[in-house]
Amino acid sequence: MKHFINIVFYLTFGTVYGQTLVVLGTLQDGGSPHMNCEKPCCAAPKANDYVACLGVYDSTLAVLFDATPDIVPQLGEILERSGSKKYSVFLTHAHMGHYTGLAHFGREAANTSKVPVYAMPRMIDFLAKNGPWNQLLKLQNITLNGLEEGVPRMLKNGLIIEPFLVPHRDEFSETVGYYIKRKGGKVALYIPDIDKWEEWEENIIAVIPRVDFAFIDGTFFADGEVPRPMSEVPHPFISESAKLFSYLPRKEREKIYFIHLNHSNPGRNAEFEGRKALEAEGLHFAEFGQEFQL
Repeated sequence: MKHFINIVFYLTFGTVYGQTLVVLGTLQDGGSPHMNCEKPCCAAPKANDYVACLGVYDSTLAVLFDATPDIVPQLGEILERSGSKKYSVFLTHAHMGHYTGLAHFGREAANTSKVPVYAMPRMIDFLAKNGPWNQLLKLQNITLNGLEEGVPRMLKNGLIIEPFLVPHRDEFSETVGYYIKRKGGKVALYIPDIDKWEEWEENIIAVIPRVDFAFIDGTFFADGEVPRPMSEVPHPFISESAKLFSYLPRKEREKIYFIHLNHSNPGRNAEFEGRKALEAEGLHFAEFGQEFQL
């Protein structure tokens, strides 16, 4: 009987063993080398050093979370791991590192056919009313699929994605994070961008115990990191987050992976003493190619 149920589940959702989550990028929108940066942080580019992106795949489907400027190698990477030619994209918001990769689906490049793109209402409205994105719709390079806050969306392979709003600089669209999960499986949290934890209606300390992996905003390590008023680009400093998470048991801290690191962030360097100290406390820094079973 159990074997029969597994067969039915496979035929319905594509796999009985769940999906694999893979880190496809870890950097802030501007990437590295960063324009006009002549500091050591951008002097020696690293291989596979791409803008923040997660992927989830099985043998039937690959799913990207955000369409970054590095989408070409990122999509190639996940399709190679999956072995499937089918893929979808879930967008978080309309800042350059999170949606501009959609341009590669246009007729100047891949000229794709009806790639499913999932987004919130303001994001969909922005894409539909502004070029060159609305040309992707006109030529049916992509199809837009609406999301609602707090309403899970189940894909054909059984992957469940639930968006939730987070406070951020919402000039063109709302900003969301995602719960990424499979029924009966593990849950990943993805928040690449948020202004400050205390501005979110949720308590991040209460959220961490409800998930198995947490990929969260680690844009800047500490205040004063870049030569501009950092209030213009608010993010929770890693130093702030680490202090906040120090109240969690170690087993909960070990779920946390900082992602979306600015080019200037010293935490990009595995030998940085500040990073080593946090890793000793159980916190992690996301790395390209890391895989996690859902």
